[in-house]
Amino acid sequence: MKKILLAEDDPNLGILLQDYLQLKGKFDVVLCQDGDQALEAFNNSHFDMCIFDVMMPKKDGFSLGKEIRRVNPHVPIIFATAKTMIEDKAEAYNLGGDDYITKPFRIEELLLRINALFKRISNPEIAEGSDLPSKFDIGTYKFDYTAQLITNADNQQKLSTKEAELLRLLCLKKNDVLTREEALISIWHDDNYFNGRSMDVFLSKLRKYLKNDPKVEIINVHGKGYKLLVS
Repeated sequence: MKKILLAEDDPNLGILLQDYLQLKGKFDVVLCQDGDQALEAFNNSHFDMCIFDVMMPKKDGFSLGKEIRRVNPHVPIIFATAKTMIEDKAEAYNLGGDDYITKPFRIEELLLRINALFKRISNPEIAEGSDLPSKFDIGTYKFDYTAQLITNADNQQKLSTKEAELLRLLCLKKNDVLTREEALISIWHDDNYFNGRSMDVFLSKLRKYLKNDPKVEIINVHGKGYKLLVS
């Protein structure tokens, strides 16, 4: 049985989500009502997924997610919050969040997202140990997808999960076009406007990480997508 850590400071909503996910999703759900309690629970047990409210007492969901990522860079994290600004969504993805659902939401939609995320991480094409390569040479850089690291002679850059997934897709299509829709569906499972804006943030970061090698460039291909050029 999959075990989920749920951090939600509204006791009524928390219990409702816990009961529904345990009954309908057949998950073991541990409910915490603040960020400190959730971090302690995570450090003392194994969880297959985390669902965090953002505006919580003691430690907000973004701070909690950041600390979780330091401990475990791979556990899936879904943020559930009333915050709807694109900047909030970008922050959620930048710190390694895997999905973002805005309140109010239907519990059925949350369950669909949970199941889709579990399906994605268990997909042999993208799971750790798949036949797809996990190490790439990008000019003077070395990219280790599993470790989520870019290194060269002068520097080492730790990537978020989304950054690593996007860079691997670009590497698999090196010197060829990665369509915008392909990247969004593969990583975000939805090619809507907000996910597209979030992906633009990640592309800007990847360009910054690779900027010291003039022979490496991530370019926009008008009307199609992106291309990792290595000359």
